[in-house]
Amino acid sequence: MRTTTTAFAPLLLSLALLAPVPPLHAGTAPPLMLATAAPPEVEVSRYLVSEKLDGVRGYWDGTSMWTRGGARVALPAGFTRGWPSVPMDGELWLGRGRFDEVSALVRSSPAHARAWQPLRFMAFDLPAEPAPFSQRAALLERAIHAAGNSHLLLVRQERLSSAAALQAHLRAVVRGGGEGLMLHRRDALYNAGRSEALLKYKLFEDAEARVVGHVPGQGRLVGTLGALVVALPDGRRMRLGSGFTDAQRAAPPPIGSWVSFRYSGTTSTGLPRFARFLRVREELPPVEVRSER
Repeated sequence: MRTTTTAFAPLLLSLALLAPVPPLHAGTAPPLMLATAAPPEVEVSRYLVSEKLDGVRGYWDGTSMWTRGGARVALPAGFTRGWPSVPMDGELWLGRGRFDEVSALVRSSPAHARAWQPLRFMAFDLPAEPAPFSQRAALLERAIHAAGNSHLLLVRQERLSSAAALQAHLRAVVRGGGEGLMLHRRDALYNAGRSEALLKYKLFEDAEARVVGHVPGQGRLVGTLGALVVALPDGRRMRLGSGFTDAQRAAPPPIGSWVSFRYSGTTSTGLPRFARFLRVREELPPVEVRSER
């Protein structure tokens, strides 16, 4: 959909007149809008859709960058040159599957300009703008274009017409190494806290592993299973600590058995992320045979 410069005039005026927001202080968590998991059925036409980036959530308060937990990010000189002096919500991002690298950079202090060169702040919202999301997204696009800084990029929003189109888009993103999608209701205002107007839409994957150890539980789990140590088909080991019922923790899958688990994406080393126990396999998974070419 094309929008003329004239149509953007009220939005640009809104940005110019937006009241200054007091800067944050270390230890104060920024007032972020948080997503909820998408329900089984979504009225897709009500939402704008974007890729869920596996970066570090960042809040630009107009002068400084903060993490979700309220830690100030030491940005290199010139990184924010020309950025709008109003709050922006987004992700510090290097690319798909590179979360660990982003996290290490954000924790580094002082920031080293050369290491930060490929990093981008992928902005997707204007928290202080009192307008529906569709208008905030349009205004943000114009503001980023005006900034002319390669470290500040826009998270593109798309309108999809059906659940089938949404599923197809999700699968394409996941096939490309992405984590999932974000659905933001077009008419929603920005409200800090968990919101049903902002949805996470992800496609979990399943895999199998062999149980090689039991980790005792702690706290309320003392005397029962805390986590399974499992070996993946390639021999690497990992832990499964969630997804169990109390009965399963009391009588965990025996060593040598095979279990199925679900996960979402992989770490930079290729291990499953957000792994969660599903069930014990009553039969062994088929052996994977790789053909040589």
